[in-house]
Amino acid sequence: MASHEILGGKVHLYRRTGRTWHCSASINGVQHRSSTKEEDIVLAKEIAEDWYINLRGMSRAGLIRKKEISFDKVADQFELEYEVITEGQRSPRWVEGHKHRLRLHLRPFFGKLGISEVTAGKVQEYRVHRAGQTGRKPRSPKPDALASNPEAEAPKARPPSRSTIHDEIVTLRQVLKTAQRHAWLTHLPDLSPPYGTRGKIMHRPWFSPAEYKALYTATREYAKTAPGRHRWNAEQVHDFVLFMGNTGLRPDEAKNLQHRDVAIVTDPDTGERILEIEVRRKIGVGYCKSMPGAVNVYERLLARPKPVTLPKVSKRQKRAVGEGVDIPPPVLPQPKDPVFPGNHIKLFNSLLERHGLKEDRDGQLRTAYSLRHTYICLRLMEGADIYQIAKNCRTSVEMIEKYYAAHIKNTLDAGAINRRRPRRKGEAPEPDLYSEQ
Repeated sequence: MASHEILGGKVHLYRRTGRTWHCSASINGVQHRSSTKEEDIVLAKEIAEDWYINLRGMSRAGLIRKKEISFDKVADQFELEYEVITEGQRSPRWVEGHKHRLRLHLRPFFGKLGISEVTAGKVQEYRVHRAGQTGRKPRSPKPDALASNPEAEAPKARPPSRSTIHDEIVTLRQVLKTAQRHAWLTHLPDLSPPYGTRGKIMHRPWFSPAEYKALYTATREYAKTAPGRHRWNAEQVHDFVLFMGNTGLRPDEAKNLQHRDVAIVTDPDTGERILEIEVRRKIGVGYCKSMPGAVNVYERLLARPKPVTLPKVSKRQKRAVGEGVDIPPPVLPQPKDPVFPGNHIKLFNSLLERHGLKEDRDGQLRTAYSLRHTYICLRLMEGADIYQIAKNCRTSVEMIEKYYAAHIKNTLDAGAINRRRPRRKGEAPEPDLYSEQ
């Protein structure tokens, strides 16, 4: 292959199998190549000199983009590392959520960009882009509302919520941190929202004392009147409502709870029988002391036999056997059995819908988690110490003050707040600023 060098070796001219000359040069560590489209070496050298001078001018003006790894490549590396390193520490659903957010939203917007081009301004453009989309499905209207007003317009699609966009920015931050760890990015851009940094804090849905009484009254009546094949599930739901309202456990903590984790003890301070519960979570073991009302509920759970599933028998088999299939004897729960086996979400939600308790006064939907919120709110309303509540519920005082502030008023001491300094002997009386006298 014929070759020449010009400009002191900065530009290399070469010719392959064809008759035209090509040129190559290195600018800031990046190799550039081009064709002179000339067969004469003299003309090819002149074109190569002009090409190199123009290339250096573009480089100094910042018009040549440095070749770097793309956002798509970094996202691939993040997905590979995150799933392997967090195995057993993060729920599979959360890991899949990162992949879905990258595939549906982040890759189409940032995918072809170099990783250093993902700046704070570009992230703000992404927020504006997502806020303009209306792919969020509205909540379907209730049948009774449609029956009363059949001409009502169907609700329109809404843009993504603030929390949805926040989760997407969290995924984006994880990808950029991956690039920083591999030295593909020197520093992280500012990903905080420039306007409205503090969102509206909604109080979590809970049951007021009257609503909570209406709920467990409804579950008790349904447990008494439920058909035989639904009786066991109805009784379990009734005890679940009372157990959660007297312990403040999270639904996932109650699902993982086994009978060997619960002990009935006598509290030395109050002399009442309570439950001491070992709450096993992903981050370790926590402890909970229940209200006295949870003891009778747990004793019913201990005395309730496990459900028996009978095999399906045809009429022909019944005639052949004669008396039918023998029913196995009842078996009580064992120490390794879960306290609440099975899933009763549909039955719980149907009871809420049936008695008008599904939504609170702010329109928020109540779930099984609302029973935990109810426990915390009722304890605050009774004047319990907020620090002890936080320890018993395995959360922080900051979280309780943030989401349950409507009930903190019951823990305030008016005598300490409205205290006045006594007037000294011989001191002139001060004007009364607190009355109309």
